[in-house]
Amino acid sequence: QVQLVESGGGLVQAGGSLRLSCSASGGTFSTYAMGWFRQAPGKERELVAAISWNGENTYSAESVTGRFAISRDNAKNTVYLQMNSLKPEDTAVYYCAGDQMLYTIRFDHERVDYWGKGTLVTVSS
Repeated sequence: QVQLVESGGGLVQAGGSLRLSCSASGGTFSTYAMGWFRQAPGKERELVAAISWNGENTYSAESVTGRFAISRDNAKNTVYLQMNSLKPEDTAVYYCAGDQMLYTIRFDHERVDYWGKGTLVTVSS
């Protein structure tokens, strides 16, 4: 059973930066596609960024393209989300997710195998 633990959330002013980390244990991290999702109060969960098992394919939502970047270090069993130029509308709980298929993370996240418990990001104006 894979366990995912997010860290790095917090309070930041608009225009600032944060880097989220997600550490995996209990499975073969290097074989999993990974993603970052977020859910703001009163809104549905949305995919922010995704990355293939080897890091060669990445995706980011239009709302964060050019500001956020996903990366991974398979030697450390960790996936990252670098968030720059943060805006108040980025405020949400951010969740790490893992699945054997990048397709599932991108298009069928209700079937994603593993989820972290989330880390709160608050961006003040």
